[in-house]
Amino acid sequence: MQYPVTMTPEQEARIAQLKVWFEKALRNTGREGIEQVLNKLDEHGFYTAPASSSFHLNEPGGLVLHSMHVFQMAKLLKQTLKDGHNMITKEPLLQDIDVLLPDDSIVISTLLHDVCKTAIYVQTMKRQKLPNGVWTDALGYNLDYSWAPFGHGEKSVIMLQNWGLRMTEDEMLAIRWHMAAWDLPFQSADEKSNLNAAKEHSPLITLVQMADGMAAGIMETDWSATAASLKTMDEEERFLL
Repeated sequence: MQYPVTMTPEQEARIAQLKVWFEKALRNTGREGIEQVLNKLDEHGFYTAPASSSFHLNEPGGLVLHSMHVFQMAKLLKQTLKDGHNMITKEPLLQDIDVLLPDDSIVISTLLHDVCKTAIYVQTMKRQKLPNGVWTDALGYNLDYSWAPFGHGEKSVIMLQNWGLRMTEDEMLAIRWHMAAWDLPFQSADEKSNLNAAKEHSPLITLVQMADGMAAGIMETDWSATAASLKTMDEEERFLL
């Protein structure tokens, strides 16, 4: 299932580049079933989908770019822990970090955490208010959950399993729970207990949650106005509570 997508030549060229890197990173894991997954993602329009309907990276190719940002943030976080030392004892923070957070598991759980967003975004014309107050027509997205309505993180796991990907338990847990408290089932005491137990079992869950939040909330947010405002402040204003 794939919806038609209108793109500029620039967007098409960028998506083609992103796809090459994305597929290479996943193939390098040597994981059983990865070719079937890549074929299915292509078939269902993963590479041309946005990361959201009206928030971060809501444009063609946004989903694959967001997935790569999450991977990048996870690798940076792991490297920080690997290089870090206890401020008091000077001992390494985590001596077994490569065992706890294997590189191939980071690749699988970050690049594939949002495959559930495949084939849910439908391009449409929407009214948009410009900064000068003038309203205009612009391409936007509606949501269609009629294909495989299994939820979010759990839907990603189900799709990947159905496509034949062999995953570790930690990878499945990290993908399932990457939304943490933002997931609707969190309102259930039973689901909250499952999440807490999963986080006690696997540090990969916390890594993916943090990387996902930092990618969407920092890397993919326009902070230019905030930065410009901070640059004009003197030191006293900057630290005024």
